[in-house]
Amino acid sequence: MGKRARPKSQRKGIDFSLDPENGVPIYRQIIQQIEFAILSGRMITGDRLPTIRSLAVELKTNPNTIARAYSELEILGILVTQVGSGTYISDKKPVMEDDGLNRKIREVLARFVQDMSDLGVGKSELVTLLNVYKE
Repeated sequence: MGKRARPKSQRKGIDFSLDPENGVPIYRQIIQQIEFAILSGRMITGDRLPTIRSLAVELKTNPNTIARAYSELEILGILVTQVGSGTYISDKKPVMEDDGLNRKIREVLARFVQDMSDLGVGKSELVTLLNVYKE
């Protein structure tokens, strides 16, 4: 498995965000976030994922939940585990079906709109801010 070099400063990794109330099982949320990080280029072939134990502590969830997510991604060939070394992103890219991609876009937008609302930004002001940001 060849590793493409990229300066650490350009790597963003994954900032996991779990929502136990959205109806999607936690292990599926972890899978979706890893796939999205790969598809968006935040993680590339050869990047190392956190250990099961450390991620379970960070996310305050059962290690078996993390292990299930990693295992499913490994079965799909998206992750590869090297005993004694860790779990890494393979060179196989996840395939997000249009429905999966559209669902992810809706989730990201919903979170963004909610964050902006929490900051007191209204819809019309948000549109203005987005237009200014694009320029």
